[in-house]
Amino acid sequence: MSDKKLVQEITSRDEDFAKWYTDIVTKADLVGYSGVKGCMVIRPYGYAIWENIQKDLDKRFKDTGHENVYMPMFIPESLLQKEKDHIEGFAPEVAWVTHGGSEELAERMCVRPTSEVLFCEHYKQIVSSYRDLPKLYNQWCSVVRWEKTTRPFLRSREFLWQEGHTAHATSAEAIEEAERMLEVYADFCAESLNMPVIKGKKTESDKFAGAVSTYCIEALMHDGKALQAGTTHDFGDGFAKAFDITYTSKDNKLEYVHQSSWGVSTRLIGGIIMSHGDDSGLVLPPAIAPVQIVIIPIAQHKEGVLEKANELKTQLLGLGWRVKVDDSDNSAGWKFSEYEMKGVPLRLEIGPKDIEQNQCVIVRRDTREKAFVSLDELESKVAELTDALAKGIYEKALANVNARTYTCKNIDEMNAALSEKGDGFIKAMWCGEEACEDEVKEKTGAGSRCMPIQQEKIAKTCVCCGKPATALVYWGKAY
Repeated sequence: MSDKKLVQEITSRDEDFAKWYTDIVTKADLVGYSGVKGCMVIRPYGYAIWENIQKDLDKRFKDTGHENVYMPMFIPESLLQKEKDHIEGFAPEVAWVTHGGSEELAERMCVRPTSEVLFCEHYKQIVSSYRDLPKLYNQWCSVVRWEKTTRPFLRSREFLWQEGHTAHATSAEAIEEAERMLEVYADFCAESLNMPVIKGKKTESDKFAGAVSTYCIEALMHDGKALQAGTTHDFGDGFAKAFDITYTSKDNKLEYVHQSSWGVSTRLIGGIIMSHGDDSGLVLPPAIAPVQIVIIPIAQHKEGVLEKANELKTQLLGLGWRVKVDDSDNSAGWKFSEYEMKGVPLRLEIGPKDIEQNQCVIVRRDTREKAFVSLDELESKVAELTDALAKGIYEKALANVNARTYTCKNIDEMNAALSEKGDGFIKAMWCGEEACEDEVKEKTGAGSRCMPIQQEKIAKTCVCCGKPATALVYWGKAY
């Protein structure tokens, strides 16, 4: 493995993590800046990553029985106000439309920050009998939230996401749906993003506005800060009562439906960058990389080299890989640096000497290890190296989580861990009181991230007040 840094323009992670992140999203050509403050232009390479995320997740949703729909972008104010907890939770972030052309609207419209109320309005129109249930809908769209502080992918005023909205006959079914989709998200993060996550439940004060319960997946970034990577919600029948969504049950009784909601966004791209990237740029998981294998012809001006490179491309494309041949007149060194910065999982080099020996050189992006591969074994070796890279970056990210997870029994221990070891997850017991939750954050800077599904009892008393503990909580500073 070589430690040589091929891309010099990227700030070191340890020197300035925020600058390192900004360097990557701009120099790897993921985003461009927009004239609209707080909004980003997602460049083709960044959008291709999102398309691969979308394609993978969309299949998982459809495999679990969900259908895609599309709801309007605008929500009348009267509709938004039907569920009071919901509107109060979103009010500070809502963008309002007050005019259509030069005419003032009779009722102002909000640009959707989320679409619960639109789905509720629709479900009221289409659900009347138990035979109409369940409704398992999802939409891919953009939403607008007027954030004060923005950063590409992590927090912007407009972002792309999916939002699932389902309606069920019983509370048990809605809870089952919220928990099932949490597993879908966690599996996707592990299998396709190679990013380990903690599955948990939000505390009462941190749950989604209008929800009975909120579940989440929390990831830990290289710098020790947490990233909420996805959420699912059990709405119970609260929205149904606000919008009068009822159905006639099998025993001919009028009942309220129970609902769930769940979503992930382009924030996942930020998670990929901060979980796997290094001082030379992106390190992309193979499952979502726009280009999985880049072929670099060496001495491409020599007879037969470009032909061989394109022959290998055709062979690999036929096996389903996403492949690119760079036959530009840039130097081989420039090309190595370019695709290292862009995080392409495998680099395949082929030159005159390789052709003579019926071989090529394959370099892994994560370790830079070189393998001399017989062209007769190319198909199996590419699959083997890609799997090894995916496993390697997952294990590296998991090692970071394990190294930065601290067990603490009081606030002094929490502060000591954070100051001596750096940011990370802190596992500590909690009494269930919101006052203690607030005090922990005030005294340590670490807020509650989730109550993990896999509960442990590491102490008998609350980390803050010393009263009997009711739950283990993961605490941390977050994006």
